[in-house]
Amino acid sequence: MPSEGRCWETLQALRNSDKGRLCYHRDWLLRGEDVLEECMSLPKLSSYSGWVVDHVLPHTQENPPPSETSPSSRSTSALDQPSFVTKSFIRNSAFSPASPKTSNGTKEKHESEHAESMVLQSSRGIKVEGCIRMYELVHRMKGTEGLRQWQEEQERKVWALSEMASEQLKRFDERKELKQHKEFQDLREVMEKSSREALGHQEKLKAEHRHRAKTRGNQLCSLISGIIRATSESGCPTPESQAEAERALQEMRDLLTNLGQEISRAYEEKKRQDEEEAQVKLQHSQVQQGSEAHKESPAPSQGPGGKQNEDLQVKVQDSTMQWYQQLQDASAQCVLAFEGLTSSKDSQIKKIKMDLQKAATIPVSQISTIAGSKLREIFDKIHSLLSGKPVQSGGRSVSITLNPQGLDFVQYKLAEKFVKQGEEEVASHHEAAFPIAVVASGIWELHPRVGDLILAHLHKKCPYSVPFYPAFKEGMALEDYQRMLGYEVKDSKVEQQDNFLKRMSGMIRLYAAIIQLQWPYGNRQAIHPHGLNHGWRWLAQILNMEPLSDVTATLLFDFLEVCGNALMKQYQVQFWKMILLIKEDYFPRIEAITSSGQMGSFIRLKQFLEKCLQRKEIPVPKGFLTPSFWRS
Repeated sequence: MPSEGRCWETLQALRNSDKGRLCYHRDWLLRGEDVLEECMSLPKLSSYSGWVVDHVLPHTQENPPPSETSPSSRSTSALDQPSFVTKSFIRNSAFSPASPKTSNGTKEKHESEHAESMVLQSSRGIKVEGCIRMYELVHRMKGTEGLRQWQEEQERKVWALSEMASEQLKRFDERKELKQHKEFQDLREVMEKSSREALGHQEKLKAEHRHRAKTRGNQLCSLISGIIRATSESGCPTPESQAEAERALQEMRDLLTNLGQEISRAYEEKKRQDEEEAQVKLQHSQVQQGSEAHKESPAPSQGPGGKQNEDLQVKVQDSTMQWYQQLQDASAQCVLAFEGLTSSKDSQIKKIKMDLQKAATIPVSQISTIAGSKLREIFDKIHSLLSGKPVQSGGRSVSITLNPQGLDFVQYKLAEKFVKQGEEEVASHHEAAFPIAVVASGIWELHPRVGDLILAHLHKKCPYSVPFYPAFKEGMALEDYQRMLGYEVKDSKVEQQDNFLKRMSGMIRLYAAIIQLQWPYGNRQAIHPHGLNHGWRWLAQILNMEPLSDVTATLLFDFLEVCGNALMKQYQVQFWKMILLIKEDYFPRIEAITSSGQMGSFIRLKQFLEKCLQRKEIPVPKGFLTPSFWRS
């Protein structure tokens, strides 16, 4: 058919053309999609490109040069229609070499237009990208500068807030200090007022008592005068008159005895007040002088290795040193008195000595807070032994009458055991101080020599209970001096400081408990043989002495924790003045000689007194014997 012939001719013409003679790869379909994807993918611009095209490029192309007007318009149209330019370029590059109908002029024209379009397109893209990068740089610089300014502003605000907080804290501290000072002043005023009221009430009661005694005395005198007149008139007194006269005379004697006791108490009270005022004045003046004149100095425990500061050697009152020496002499004389008993080689005497020692020491070891009735049994047993009555010990009857030196031996060993309990038992269990102290106080009241021996043993083992700091003497061995200070030395080895302070603490606590307790079943009218006035003397004298590192703070805390409540009730305003003096004048002196590793005892004492001043009272010590204990 003619149409089929034309088709074959057409196919033959296409096969003979330049395009028909091209060679094609059979694997093009396998990888051609990736190539076309790379060629046809549109270029990606920055997120700021829209802003640059809208705001930057219009200003740069308002007045282009005349020579670039036509190309610019063409390039603009080319940019506006990128798909058209690309297709035209592909079409021209594909068919222009093989077209026999295209002249050389037309080909050169298309190539020049294509090159110009590509050059213009590349120049405009570079300009857009440069503007975008410049905008990003400017934006980044602005952000950095803004961030820096914000940071500076925040730093200024933080500094201002810090200054404000410091100022507020300073004002708070000032207000707190003023408040504490005002509380101290109020405390002084309240204490002084209550003291004046109590003294006024006491004087009023005393006046009433004197008035009643005087009235009753006049009545008794009138009664006796009437009996005498009736007897003189009748010539013989009746039995009723005699009995009435005897009762009146006995009542008169009781009145005179009470008046005598009242006079004695008033004299002792006046004497005590004078001594306390003198001690407080002396202590206050010496502390003020010492705080200005004295600097940090080594403790006596340094011994001969360092230069001794004479201010640390005790300068206690002569009367105190005489009292201390008298007690030590009495103890030595007591030891000499029973030397025959202890040095005897006779087996019978040795057995008596052992039995007496057990009878004296075992009951003291049995003292506890189990029950008041048990404590009373122990007290009665010790009292009976000292009174010469036989007691049961170890299944045998024991009495001091078995040997002429038995009483001296028992008194010495009993006093030694009381102090040993303070050194060991009280040091480990602080509450044990009170039952031991109340028994010791009761025995002291009935047997004064035992009390003197207790003090002698206590002063020898704990010289700070005097208070007394032994001085190092020329030629004295270091071990002997350490023993004088209270340290235990065994095989030329001195005990650890912690153990030393623990023992001293136990003995001071026992002493502080003894001076405030009396045996509840004794004579209620009897005066304590070694009462709170001795505790006041001890406190005043130890504050007149240079403090020792770690020792003074420890003992002050122990003493005030045990008997501070009793001293507060007894001395009231004077006691609080003493506490304020410790806080204001004595604390700096303790802190000045205390190293950083020994601040624990000082901090404990400071916190205790500050809390007491804040609460305006000294708490009752833990373990104090209450009335209910004695009913158990």
